[in-house]
Formats: sequence, structure tokens, C-alpha cells
Amino acid sequence: MSRTFLGLPAALPHASDRGTLRDRPFPDAARDALANTQLRRNLGHATSTIRRKRAAVVGEVPDWEQLRDAGAAIKDDVLARLPELLEQFEAAFTARGGHVHWARDADEANRIVTDLVRATGADQVVKVKSMATQEIGLNDALADAGIAAVETDLAELIVQLADDKPSHILVPAIHRNRSEIRQIFLDHMPGVDPALTDEPRVLAMAARAYLRRTFLAARVAISGANFGVAETGTLAVVESEGNGRMCLTLPETLITVMGIEKLLPTWRDLEVFLQLLPRSSTGERMNPYTSLWTGVTPGDGPQDVHVVLLDNGRTAVLADPMGRAALRCIRCSACLNVCPVYERTGGHAYGSVYPGPIGAVLTPQLTGMHGQGDPVDTLPYASSLCGACYEVCPVKIDIPAMLVHLRGEHVDRERERRRLPSAERAAMSAVAWGMRSPGRFAAGERAMGAGRLLARGGRIRTLPPPLRAWSTARDAPAPPRQSFRQWWAGRSS
Repeated sequence: MSRTFLGLPAALPHASDRGTLRDRPFPDAARDALANTQLRRNLGHATSTIRRKRAAVVGEVPDWEQLRDAGAAIKDDVLARLPELLEQFEAAFTARGGHVHWARDADEANRIVTDLVRATGADQVVKVKSMATQEIGLNDALADAGIAAVETDLAELIVQLADDKPSHILVPAIHRNRSEIRQIFLDHMPGVDPALTDEPRVLAMAARAYLRRTFLAARVAISGANFGVAETGTLAVVESEGNGRMCLTLPETLITVMGIEKLLPTWRDLEVFLQLLPRSSTGERMNPYTSLWTGVTPGDGPQDVHVVLLDNGRTAVLADPMGRAALRCIRCSACLNVCPVYERTGGHAYGSVYPGPIGAVLTPQLTGMHGQGDPVDTLPYASSLCGACYEVCPVKIDIPAMLVHLRGEHVDRERERRRLPSAERAAMSAVAWGMRSPGRFAAGERAMGAGRLLARGGRIRTLPPPLRAWSTARDAPAPPRQSFRQWWAGRSS
């Protein structure tokens, strides 16, 4: 193991751009998404369904808040002892016949995995759904090496066949309806029945027939991991379809890419997270398939087992006392399903494999906020700060506070970069000057009454320059005909 890998708190190189879409600021991408009425219908139906299911199963647990507290405490303990726990995991995993590799960034992780696959002589791999491999752009890296990666999760397969991008952490094809999926299968799935209908069961059976042939021919599988247990060197994957179980048991070689923050200290800690995760993600009491493996079992399952421990900016996040809580995330997607911004724009607008509220705080920290118009810098502003994400987070990540923290960092960096104050800063300075004096505040209040001239239907939808940039993204209520001060003065007299 490379000791410099654990050189905390020094920041490591930023995440690779291979797995992210960073070409457009969030406001521009969101504006296009809002114009897509079919997308909004698909998202609204799917997220409302998942919210209802989650609320029902969470309501059955009398100690849910205590479980959330326990989950947060366990993850904080992991972050406080990460170097120690990583070494413990490595020792336990290798003692049971597994191989551990360390990757500083996406490029190093992709190179390790590609070399391992090449060593087997295989030119195709099957994949379990994995956010970590999406983060590093592994499929593209394998394709560059002449290796085809077949996604076996149904939603991931839909996205892959359509040459699309995932838009949700849990349900990557949430932006597609069943009619669209039927057409994707007809256009891109080999051997599909031309009479295929859009009945969900029929679509699932078509995917099953296609994937079964792939599973039986696979020699190499690649997975992520929901959890790794430092005490025993165990890896865990939870899923709902059984495709993961096929990938984890049939091939000769199994390669797992796991973010270093996914560790749990002990086997017993799984008890907490196997209650929190399924209820928060799929609205189920437990996952239909929970697969755990510890190294190699002679004669049973893969005999060549590897794990790549991925940093890719995580130690830089760990070094930020305010931002490190984002590493508690267990990728349940509950925050996406309650977020009013995500529900209206979808995941593609975020330009990252991590969309929604958690993506708005995690992506800027993993990749860095560089200023000078970097689209990633707009993500902390992709929120109304309503707090719904914090209320449902199973490990109590205070996303709203973290968003404000990142916004502050962005403002400070821009202030240092600019020689002249921005229009926003000048306006805020003027407001502060006015509010420091009761007389100036009263005069400003009277002047605000002129805003009624711009109102239509009780709302101000467009302001004159330079305030137009503010009103392009929000409406404001028309000023009342009588201010509070005026009302109070009349009442007193």
C-alpha cells in the first residue's frame, strides 16, 4: 500500500473530467429541461411514487430517528479513523485471498481495471450498477482499450442502449417512460421480438433474455460496493433485480471499485445501514438481494478477486471540516426524490454523475471550484434551501448548510479575483448602506412602492437592467399598497 495515499489532509489531484459533463452552467441546462414537458411528467410521476413508498416504510419504524443518529455517528467515526480502517480492511481482504489496489484519481483507477481485464484475455465485461465507475468514466476507458462493458442493471442497460446519460442515482432511466423504453429496445437490443409491447413485465422479460446470454458467457465482472467492512474485509452490494448476484457469482474474475469512504468499522454496523438504505432508496423494508463476499472461497464463485480503493478527490473533501459530512452519503437518492429543483429539471442539468442536492455539494468538492465561469461553480446555487433534503437524509447530512458554505467560498474567491466589485456586490452594499439608517430604510421602502408599475397579475416577472439577471430565474410579489410602517402609523393615530 502507498503510504502517501493516506497523506491527510493534503488535497489530492482533482477528479477526472472523463465521467462528468461540465460544459454548461446549471441555469442554462435547467432552462432547457424546464421546457421539456414530457421530462417533467416522467419525473413528477416517478419521484412522487418513490416518496410515498418511502414514507410508508419509514413510518413503520419507531426508532427511525435513532437509526439516523446511529448512521451519522458510524460514518463520522469512519471519517475520523479512515487511514486506520483502510489498512485494517486491506489486511483482512488480502488474508482471504483478495488483491487490493490503490487509486489516487480516475485515470489511475481506470488504468488498474483495464490492465486487470487485459490480463484475463477478455474483451467484454459485465457490470453491476456502480456510481464509482460512472464517476471515473470507466466504460469509456475500457472502450478505448477495446473492451466492451455491458451494464446489467435494467435502468443502466436502458441508458446504455440509448447512448444516453443516467439522470438519477437510484433510477438512472427515470427520465424515460415505458413507451420510450420499448422503442429503445426495438432499435438497439439484439434479438428483440418486433411485436414487443410496452407492458413493464414484457420489457423486463426481453431484457432478461438478452442479459442471460451475456451472463453465461462472461469471464470478468466489475462492480461497485455499497459497503466494505474493515473488521472482516467483506464487500457488500444490495440490489433489487438479481443481476448483481449473477455478476458476483458466475465470472472467474471479479473487480470491485469502491470509494474509500464506503467503509464501516465492524460487521455489526451493517445492521444499521441495511435498515436505513432500502427504506430511503427504494421504499422497501429490505433489499431483495444482499450479496456479501470476503476474498476468495475455493471452488465457489470468482477465484480471482480484486478491489480498487478509489480516492479521486475524497481526501480533499475530508480536509474540509464543514464539507466532509458529504462523505457520509450512502447513495440512497432520498434527497433527489424530495427536491423541488430536481423534480423539475431532472439529473442531466447538473452535469455530473451525482445529480440533485447531494450532487450540488459533492461534485464541487470532488472536482474543485475553479472560478472564472466554471459550470461546476453554479451547482451550490441549484437549490431553494428548503431543507427537505436534510429531513429525509438517512445519515443526517446538512446539505442546506453545506450549500451555503460552498456559496460563501465561491463568493470569496470571486471577490479576490475581481478588481472591481460585481453588480451584485455593489447592489448588496447599497442595500446594506440603506438598512443601517432608519431614515434611509424608510425612504427606500417608499421608493419600492414604484415596483407596482412593473407588476402583472400581482407578480413582478421582469426587472430592468442590471436587476434583470435576478428576475430571469424568479418572480417577486408586487409591493403592497400600504407598508407595515404606514399601517402601524395609522393604527397608532
